Amino acid sequence: MTVEELEAKVKALENEVQRLKDIDEIKYLQRAYGYYLENWMAEDLIDLFVDSPDAALKVAAGQFFGKENIRHFFHHTDKDIVIEKSDNPEFRHQVMQLNGVVDVAPDGKTAQGRWYGFGANAFPNEGGISPNWMGGTYEVDYVKDNGKWKLKVVHWCMAFNAPYGGSWVPESRRNDKKTDTPYQPDSPLMKFGQPPAENALYPSGYICPFHFKNPVSGRETKV
Repeated sequence: MTVEELEAKVKALENEVQRLKDIDEIKYLQRAYGYYLENWMAEDLIDLFVDSPDAALKVAAGQFFGKENIRHFFHHTDKDIVIEKSDNPEFRHQVMQLNGVVDVAPDGKTAQGRWYGFGANAFPNEGGISPNWMGGTYEVDYVKDNGKWKLKVVHWCMAFNAPYGGSWVPESRRNDKKTDTPYQPDSPLMKFGQPPAENALYPSGYICPFHFKNPVSGRETKV
């Protein structure tokens, strides 16, 4: 093996090690997002996003572009929005980040990831507490900013959001009311964002587009 070939092999190994380190850092970032979401830790969630006009949060409540509009969503600053944590211990918004597939671009500056999200929520309302199940898919764009991986676009395709019948919430506090307020087209949140990009709710049959190709055949994953 020539010196040039050896140097090329060392360089390839260094690149592979860096790619694996990047994937680990991105997985850590996404899991942190899930834990912060559980208790609606707004500022911690906002800190995970890159400070750029290209930052975006796309959820069933709407699309929010730029960090300031994302901040409005996580703080639910409009008084007409009912889902907000405050200091209520009965609030719960657990959405687990599962089965992550992460692909880092060749230049190591951007990446994409796909995750299942599944959670059990409890939203206090005027008549008690509404416990819900929620499930869907995350497609996420990441960017390396000053050496740190950050969220650029979080796209949450919610497949279902249903009341839980017979739950961990005491019967005296149960109020099985589906929490639709932030998901209506005329929601007050729309003054900070735009309508959702799609209707992914069951039984629409909608499949959130894949960022990755079939890992065996290399074909585009078509939906």
